[in-house]
Amino acid sequence: MNKNDGDSIWTRTINAGQNRLKQFTNLWSIQTLTDLPDRLNNLWQWLIGSYWFIPTACVIVGILLAPLLVAIDQHFDRETVKEISFAFTGDDEAARAIMTAIAGAVLGVAGTTFSITIAVLSMASSQFGPRLLRNFLTDTPNQFVLGAFIGTFSYSLLVLKSIHKSDVAFGVPQLAVTFAIIMAIICALLLVYFVQHMVHAIQASHVIQNASNDAIANIYYWYNDRCDIQHQRDAEHHDIEQFQNWPAMPIYSPNSGYLQQIYLESLIALSQDYGGVVQMHVNLGNYVTDKNVIGYFYQRPASHPNNRQRTATPHLAIIPRAPDGLFWQRLAGCLRLEQRLAHSNDIAYSLGQMTEIAVRALSPGINDPKTAVNCVQSLTSCLSIMMRRQPPSPYHFHIPQSDTDDSSETTIKQKRLAILALVTHIPKISDFINVSLGEIRRYAAADLMVLKALCQAMVNLNYARVNSAQQQTLLHELHLIQRAGEENLNYQELVDDLVAMCEQAKQFILDKDAQHKHFNYVSDFEADIRQALQTQSS
Repeated sequence: MNKNDGDSIWTRTINAGQNRLKQFTNLWSIQTLTDLPDRLNNLWQWLIGSYWFIPTACVIVGILLAPLLVAIDQHFDRETVKEISFAFTGDDEAARAIMTAIAGAVLGVAGTTFSITIAVLSMASSQFGPRLLRNFLTDTPNQFVLGAFIGTFSYSLLVLKSIHKSDVAFGVPQLAVTFAIIMAIICALLLVYFVQHMVHAIQASHVIQNASNDAIANIYYWYNDRCDIQHQRDAEHHDIEQFQNWPAMPIYSPNSGYLQQIYLESLIALSQDYGGVVQMHVNLGNYVTDKNVIGYFYQRPASHPNNRQRTATPHLAIIPRAPDGLFWQRLAGCLRLEQRLAHSNDIAYSLGQMTEIAVRALSPGINDPKTAVNCVQSLTSCLSIMMRRQPPSPYHFHIPQSDTDDSSETTIKQKRLAILALVTHIPKISDFINVSLGEIRRYAAADLMVLKALCQAMVNLNYARVNSAQQQTLLHELHLIQRAGEENLNYQELVDDLVAMCEQAKQFILDKDAQHKHFNYVSDFEADIRQALQTQSS
């Protein structure tokens, strides 16, 4: 490695440290305190997403426990220790031998555990996709087992250092050695648990279930189980239809990367301070390049009724002013851009994990259509939950403090003052179906099993639909499934079987009372067999 390479590595390290310091500074800035829970949650996700956090915490615990137990040992009655049946009561040579054996054994097992983890990560990356690696890295049991091993190793070394000759007063810390023996036994049990846990963790069904649970958690985060009546009244604000006619200024991306988080409350506060409306045209998970137009800032006209002097009514919008350098600096703190996709509240990212498993299962190298069918079923469960719940609103309002302090009864009877501050881009159900089930359809065009599972998925989603737009989306996807089979299946019999199922599914979805009926596809061949058996029995 030459000098330039060393300088480059050092420069990248300094830049990464500066970026982390800037993120930490933004975390505690006055303008971003409204989004503090979300920012702390992102920091926590980053910590547990790293493989070093829990093992490092276990090492620190081991380092703190060693002098603590040794200090307790010095103030403990030795005769009382001898009355404890499982306590260590040997001399300094025996204690030193035991602690040396424990330290060497747990360090060797920790190396074995790390090797097994690396092998599992390599296999998971090739079979399930690299985006699933985070699910293995953030697996708490794996981190805790490794942490227990190296924490016991650190503890044993420090206790070994405190063992003196037997002729020295309190030379053998008997309680500390006893605790080390107990930890060694626990580590042996943890090794057995680790092997059993890894056997289950690499199973496709287990990986799909974890990805499904992650997607459902994100759906519950964004989609409500009931309609917000007050927000619906706020959405009738006249600015919603007029703000796009106001003077607009493009909003540029502060840097390149994947949009991981939009801090809504900070953007609302920013738009209020500058007397306008921020409209975002990008969504979570989108990749933006440097200086891309990702939205617009619409400045309120000077004659707008919501414009007030800050000194007169401090909780209303101030007189509009053009964005300046501070505006762009605060805007950069309202967006979290990363150079790689990571865990966030993005529903599309969670659904994409299951889609990636299905696509890889359909590849010629793996050729496991049953796993793809399991992914289709899990995606159907997630999409049905999404269709039943209330989608998030793209409109976000600033509610003056005087209105938020009112009682709920007064708020319901009297329309509150709501100032339009932020408009976001919300994907539709059809978008989620297209990037999940639609993506699987494109790769499973020559697999009858998966195409029939997709057809059954449209029927199952029909039970959860709540409007005609969702019905048209299902019928459109059903048509694409049928067309994919007609153009790619090898045998005419397979094509006829799929076409018959799609036609029955289409008639079922168009039935007005379909949500109260059971769908059961019966092929022509199966119908002939049933008729023949009935004729024979009669």
